[in-house]
Order: sequence, then structure tokens, then C-alpha cells
Amino acid sequence: MNTKKVIMHKLLSKKTVITLSKFRLLAFVLLLNIVANPVFAQSGSQLREKIEQGAERYLLNAIGNDSEQENISINMVAIDDRIQIPVCHTPFNYHAEPASLRQSYISVRVSCGNNDWYLFTNARVSRTRTVVVTAGLISPGSLLTSENLRLAEVDVNLLRHTSYSSTDELLGARMKRRVRNGQPIQANMLCFVCKGDRITISAQGGGMQVKTAGIARQDGVIGDNIQVINASSNKAIIAEVASTQTVVVTL
Repeated sequence: MNTKKVIMHKLLSKKTVITLSKFRLLAFVLLLNIVANPVFAQSGSQLREKIEQGAERYLLNAIGNDSEQENISINMVAIDDRIQIPVCHTPFNYHAEPASLRQSYISVRVSCGNNDWYLFTNARVSRTRTVVVTAGLISPGSLLTSENLRLAEVDVNLLRHTSYSSTDELLGARMKRRVRNGQPIQANMLCFVCKGDRITISAQGGGMQVKTAGIARQDGVIGDNIQVINASSNKAIIAEVASTQTVVVTL
């Protein structure tokens, strides 16, 4: 029995050596194939990272040309690990539909010029703008000052009307309604000249300027044309709001 056990042990050991030798040979052949075949010369994770970075750069450039006043932040959605990505011997090509560049979720087509391969990768895009917001609760009729205004980054999707980028251009304007803390100041919330205000009407033309007193018949922000009453003639005229105290009529 002992002799049989020794013989069986030797046979099993020999079989194990043969199996290990075959495994090493197979591994060697696979290694040679990877080195010789450029499609697998770079790991999938490296290619996915390369594509994601390229798509991000593409979007920053494409969106930046159309949004100079906005701060753009791009978060690329990770490419699925199961997707097979070949090595591209030319730079990858990136393309997104122009109409989609204003959206918050953009698909980018990635392709390789030397084969028919392509995929779609996606990005979440955040667009903010530095605008003036309220520094505390502001009641209707309140005068805007440096104390109740500040600058903040605001999502552009929350800005439905004209916003302001400097607190100085809002000083002296008045709020028309109650506004909570941190809310962006927009043109529809305030008036530089408010209905019933006594203002100065400045008539300009031919190198001459004439000023007279008047009363505003409408609310308006700077640049708006509003109706005012000439206090001297009691006639209604249309004038442009120039400041919190002055409207201008061009003769």
C-alpha cells in the first residue's frame, strides 16, 4: 500500500507540474498578444478617463463661447465599465448638438477617425452668474443701500428678468414687494423712479438743456420710457429714466 501511495503521489505531482506549465505558457501567449495588439495596449479605465476629460474640455470650449458672463461647471457622468473602448490612433472627435448646449444635461458623441467606433457620454452642466442679491429681508418701499445688498453666485435658471452685477448701480432704488434674504435683485422687483415721485425732467436738444419739475405717472428702472407730467404745463410726456431723480426727454 505504501508503494502505491508513493506512485500516486508522483503521478499527481507530475500532473500538477504539467498543468502549471500549460498555464504559464497560456499566460505568456496572452501577454504577447496584448503587447502585439494595440487595441488592448491601454487599459479600459485609462481610455474612459481620457474620453471623459476630452469631452469636458470640448464642452467648456463650446459653451464658453456662448456664455461669457456665466460661470460654467461640468460634471461628466462616468462611462459604463462594461463598454469596450478601442485605442484610437488619431485624436477622438467630440460633438454635441448646438441647440443642446444651453441645456443642463448634454450628450456628447465621441468617435474615432480611423474606425467606425463611437459612443455617447453625458454631462451635467451648472451655469451660475455673479449677481446682486438681498442681504436680509427687505420690505416694500425700502431703499436699497450697501447694507442690504451683496453679491452671490446664482443659478441662471432662477434669473427670469434683468439682473445686476454691481451693488452700486442699485443704490437709491426702491423695492416694490417683500423680498426674502438671498433673493436675486431683478428689474421687475424695483423702481428707480416710482409712480407719484417728484422728479426733474431734463429736455435736451441742439446743444441746449432745459430742466423742469415733474411727477412720475409710472414705475420705471433706468433705461425705461415712462409717462410723466410736466408740473409747469400739466401735460403728459414720455421720458427715459436716467437716475432715481431724473428723466430725460430728447428734443
